[in-house]
Amino acid sequence: MTRTALDITRRRLLATFGAGATLSVAGCTGGGGKPRYEDGTVDVDGNASGRSAGEVVAADALATQQVTESATPLDALSIETHQFVLEDGFMGSTVQGIVANTTDESIELAEIRVRVYDDNSDQLGRYVASTGDLAGNSRWSFTVVVLQSPGDIARYDIAVLGIPS
Repeated sequence: MTRTALDITRRRLLATFGAGATLSVAGCTGGGGKPRYEDGTVDVDGNASGRSAGEVVAADALATQQVTESATPLDALSIETHQFVLEDGFMGSTVQGIVANTTDESIELAEIRVRVYDDNSDQLGRYVASTGDLAGNSRWSFTVVVLQSPGDIARYDIAVLGIPS
């Protein structure tokens, strides 16, 4: 049995439309979008000190740097507030704030990403906090632990991403 040129062309056409339809549906769910970062300032006393060796170990156990690759920007999530906060003890440098789920629908995962920079605008690190099953029309108070010493951080930026339910 031989294939005609019409059969091959029809198969290519169907394959092309099938792939295009899949990509357009993925776009509707927020897939593939880049995070939208907001700028943040760091105002600390020049005498702020870093963590002790023991506090570094404790902070390192809490600091998360691994992002959820499938998380994307969602219109349902917004950052209401954020600020750099220097906590006592092992917490040290943190970014704290509130994220809102502005829809009636639950969000499977909400993730905050914070990137910190030095005076030369060189990125020093990226840190993450996340929560699961964020109910519709609710808020989440987050704390992101940052491992850099407060004196090394000149500024940060922050974004919220998620995975819909």
